[in-house]
Amino acid sequence: MTAERILLVRHGETDWNRKGRLQGWAPTALNDRGHEQAQRLGKELAANCDINRIVASDSLRTRETAAGIRDAAIEPEPEFESAWRERGLGVYQGFTWGELESRFPAFEYNNGLLALEERPEGGETLVEMYQRVLAAWKEVREESTGTALVVTHGGPITVVLAWLNSLDIPSAIERYSINNCSVTEVELPENEIIRENELLFETVPPHEP
Repeated sequence: MTAERILLVRHGETDWNRKGRLQGWAPTALNDRGHEQAQRLGKELAANCDINRIVASDSLRTRETAAGIRDAAIEPEPEFESAWRERGLGVYQGFTWGELESRFPAFEYNNGLLALEERPEGGETLVEMYQRVLAAWKEVREESTGTALVVTHGGPITVVLAWLNSLDIPSAIERYSINNCSVTEVELPENEIIRENELLFETVPPHEP
């Protein structure tokens, strides 16, 4: 079996997204705007795609996004995989990038190899995340048919785009800022990027707190 097309979707907005806080593996839930984003995306996908398989990170915010998408009558039951999680940030979950880099300069991406191999206490390095995400990407490519939908996070989508475009990880992180509930569409086996970080619905305005 080989997938013909893979759709990579970032989860909907959370309050930590709104505040610019790093979530990692924290069990953050979608806020009202995030739920609305997922439901709108689900309607667009149901109207325009025949989805054969749904794979999602097992984080709370991706579970909720997958549920919102399926509310639009998309049939496959999600398969939840820890390999599609965001980077594990350990004790640094909840920091903003500015706070993390000012207090712990080793995490700055312009440090090159040092940044790639820096491991937060209780977390993982960028290299480790890269390796697990590419293994998960290979599994979806090889074990799916038709169109597969992957509901994941900004980090894993950036990893896949880095691999597809032959970019190193720091360059890809600098280049890409993945939007909530955006779609990156890849046609196989040519690895042709049809859509990149594209919103398929009108922007949902921020909700008042």
